[in-house]
Amino acid sequence: MPTTLPLPPVATCCTPVTAGVLSPGEAERIARTFKALGDPTRLRLLSLIAASDGGEACICDLTEPVGLGQPTVSHHMKLLVDAGLATREQRGRWAYYRVAPEALEHAARALRA
Repeated sequence: MPTTLPLPPVATCCTPVTAGVLSPGEAERIARTFKALGDPTRLRLLSLIAASDGGEACICDLTEPVGLGQPTVSHHMKLLVDAGLATREQRGRWAYYRVAPEALEHAARALRA
């Protein structure tokens, strides 16, 4: 005769992913953030900017380390800026970028919540 094992209480195996229900807008924003972070080149670009002197980098200094052309790096940076993970400042013909630490912290909180 087969033996039936007791099941653990539901609370121990099914903990909620977030502290509450996300609004549609919040879910969209967090998804855009993680989608931007889901590309290895964009992660590398963020790390290069964060490690740069003064915490900022010119687009002209980002192409060689990632081995991509300026239009491709600009596209990646646009996605990072649109997701709120970086800021952009135009100085003459060059764009300078900074990492937005508050956006990274918000993404980390979304994982911990």
